[in-house]
Amino acid sequence: MSRKLPLADGETSRTACSRALLRTGVDEESGAVLSAAVLAERVGWCADLVAGMVGALIGGHWNRVDVEVLASGVDAAGRRLPSNAWMALRRLGWTAAAPVGVKVNDRIVRMAQEQAGRVLRSSKWRVDVTGGVLSTWPSDPRRRTPVEWEQVRQAIPGGEGLPSSVIKSRTRQAVAFIAANGRLPVDVFELEGIPRVPRMLLLAACDRQQATIERNDTDPARALLRMQLPTRPDPRGYRDWTWVACPISLPPTVPAGAFLHLPTLRITGRQVRADVAYTHGVPKARSSGHTVALGVDWGLNTLLSAGALRLQEDGRITALGAGGQFRAAGVLAKQHRLRRHGERLHAKADHYQRLIAGGDQQHQLAGKHAVLRDEIRHVSARRSNLNDALAWAAARWTVDQATAATATVIYLEDLRSLEAKGMGATMNTRLSQQVRGKIVDRIRHLATEHGIAVVTVPARNDSAAEFVTRRRDRSGWRVAG
Repeated sequence: MSRKLPLADGETSRTACSRALLRTGVDEESGAVLSAAVLAERVGWCADLVAGMVGALIGGHWNRVDVEVLASGVDAAGRRLPSNAWMALRRLGWTAAAPVGVKVNDRIVRMAQEQAGRVLRSSKWRVDVTGGVLSTWPSDPRRRTPVEWEQVRQAIPGGEGLPSSVIKSRTRQAVAFIAANGRLPVDVFELEGIPRVPRMLLLAACDRQQATIERNDTDPARALLRMQLPTRPDPRGYRDWTWVACPISLPPTVPAGAFLHLPTLRITGRQVRADVAYTHGVPKARSSGHTVALGVDWGLNTLLSAGALRLQEDGRITALGAGGQFRAAGVLAKQHRLRRHGERLHAKADHYQRLIAGGDQQHQLAGKHAVLRDEIRHVSARRSNLNDALAWAAARWTVDQATAATATVIYLEDLRSLEAKGMGATMNTRLSQQVRGKIVDRIRHLATEHGIAVVTVPARNDSAAEFVTRRRDRSGWRVAG
C-alpha cells in the first residue's frame, strides 16, 4: 500500500492492473517524435538485453538446490531475504551481467534479476507437486487406486486440497517423458527444461533514475511515462541511452484518485503495451454479519444461475425475487467451433511435419506447414480473447446481481476438482473447456471494488440455495467456517 494514498474510514487499499497502449514517444535529447514502430523497436532492444541476462541467470540456477535456497526465505547467515526478488538474488550473490562490450546501468540489471527471481520462486510449487508425483509413482499411471491417491497427496505439501486434475496432468507429463526417454525424470527441472524468457520490462524494479510515471494535472485520464531507452541494439556507453517521454491514455477502469505505479512493458508485434498497476481505496469487505447473500450455481448451457436470499432477524430465510440466469450458449458454441477448427489444423500440421523428413526447409510442404502454424496461433489467440471476454461478462453480471440485491457476500461453488468423464467424448470436452477459473478470478476482482466478499464452498451435495443456508447463524452469514 502506498503512503501517498489517503484512506477513509471503512476503506482498504487495493492494487489492480489495467492495460494501455504506448502509441508514440518523444526523445528528450533530440526532440524527435518516435512513431509506434520506432518506439517498439527501442523498447525491444532494451527487452532483448534484459531477456538475455534473465536467460543466463535462470539457466545458471535452474536446479533444485538453488530453488530451495531461494524459497527458504533466508540466506546462508540465517538472515531473512528481502521480499523484492532482485534484492533477494543480490543477497544470495546471484548476479547478472550484460554481454561483453554492452553498457547498461544498474537498473537494467535489477529488472533482469527481478524477472529471474520471480520465475525461480514460482517454480517451487511445481517442484513440490512433481516431486510428490514421481516419488509415489503408481503401478498404473492411467488409474490410481485409493491407496495410491492417498500416498501422492501426502507426499505433496498441501496435497489434501489439491485438485486431482493437477496431479493427473503432471502424471501425463511424466508419462510422455517416459515414452520419449524410457525412464522417469529426476525432477521437474529435467521434466520441463529451462523456461522460455518473455520479452518484457519490469519497470517496477527501477527507481527514478530509470523510469518515472506522473498523472496529468489537468486531465486525470492521461499520464506521462518517462524512461531511458537505448538508441542502438548494442549500446556501447551511457551516451547511447536517452530519455523518452511516452504519453499514456489511461483506461476508464483506472479511478481518477488512484496512485499509479511503474508499469510492465510488453512488445506485441509492432506495438508496446503497458500493464499499468495502480492502488486505490475500496470499501472493506466484512467477514461476518452478512444479512443478504447471493448464491451462484454453475451450469453447462446456462453458464451461471444466481439467487439472492435475506436472513431475517428471527432466523428465517426469504428469497429476494426469482433469481437470474446468465446464458452464453452462442459464445460457447463459437468457442467449440474454434476448438474443433484448431484440432483439425493441429492434425493437419502434424501430418505435414511427419511428411517433411528431418525438418527440411526446402521441402515442398514446408511453406504450407508454416502457413498452418500461423493459422493455429491466430485461432488460439481468438479462443483466448473469446474466453477473456466471456469471463469478464459473466463476472460483471454476477457482481451486478449482487449490487442490485444489496448483497454483501457472494457464494460460489468450488469446481476446481470437477473432472469431465463418463459422459461421452463430446460432453466431456465441453465441460473441460469451461472457463470457470477465469470467471472466479474476475468475480473476485470486480467484487472487491464494491466491498463484497466472495466465498467458494464445496459443491458436493450442495445446490445454490443449500450452500448459502448451511453457512449462516443467528448473527448473519459467515465468510469463514
